[in-house]
Amino acid sequence: MATRSTPTERQKRLGAELRKMRLAAGAATEYAAGLLGIDRTRLSNMESGIRPFSAERVRTLACNYSCPDEDYVEALASMADSKERGWWEQYRGTLPAGLLDIAELEWHATRVRTVQFMHVPGLLQTEEYARAVFTAVLPPIRRLDVELRVAHRMARQQVFERPEPLPYLAYVHEAALRMRFGGVEEARNQLKHLAERSEQDGIEVRVVPASVSGFPGAGHAVLYADGAVPPLDTVQLDSAHGPVFTSAEAQLHKYRAHLHWMDDAALSPAASRDLVINIAREL
Repeated sequence: MATRSTPTERQKRLGAELRKMRLAAGAATEYAAGLLGIDRTRLSNMESGIRPFSAERVRTLACNYSCPDEDYVEALASMADSKERGWWEQYRGTLPAGLLDIAELEWHATRVRTVQFMHVPGLLQTEEYARAVFTAVLPPIRRLDVELRVAHRMARQQVFERPEPLPYLAYVHEAALRMRFGGVEEARNQLKHLAERSEQDGIEVRVVPASVSGFPGAGHAVLYADGAVPPLDTVQLDSAHGPVFTSAEAQLHKYRAHLHWMDDAALSPAASRDLVINIAREL
């Protein structure tokens, strides 16, 4: 199988999970490579995502590692067996790979929950609002690059239009609703769009009011994507240098706790919608 010069986060995750499974079983690289009839260098490349796994090889390794979780093994086999070329691949080479990894993560998630403090969640943004968000970055980016990012962000929203729409829950701090990206008119249109989207089946928007005294974490945006099984959940964090992905159990546990806090602190969906509409009228 061909090597990959830049594996995606999903490809790296599959390899990392199989390496974790091997280490849990106490199996040496030479032993695992022998099971597959390959050398240890090739196995190392597979565990780093540079070379692909087949579903058959995933099952072979899991069986010999005595992994007891059949659902987990089948979820990994499904990841290996997927030959789908996602719509986001059309942007490869023109947009940072991290943005494509976010789209791939959302597409394969069984549910997405997000926490936003500074702006409306990307999957619920209007084109004009998204353009204003990308125009505000430092250092400034070229007009063409802004438009590519806007087109990609709008395309990500097709997860809501497919036969099985993505279940989506957005926790949005009231401060984000009062930010006027693009000006008053664009911000008002965005809030109206957010209220409309929140009435769509499978999409839930809950506002954390400014009256809440503080919040956990560093105040950065969080995307929590549920995998096919809980061990395959992934957290994506925004940073100044691009998206950061984490799947360590300690980190997953921490961000699950953050989401539970948000659930307790946020207004109900109906009250949130009313607040969004009222803020739009105040602008």
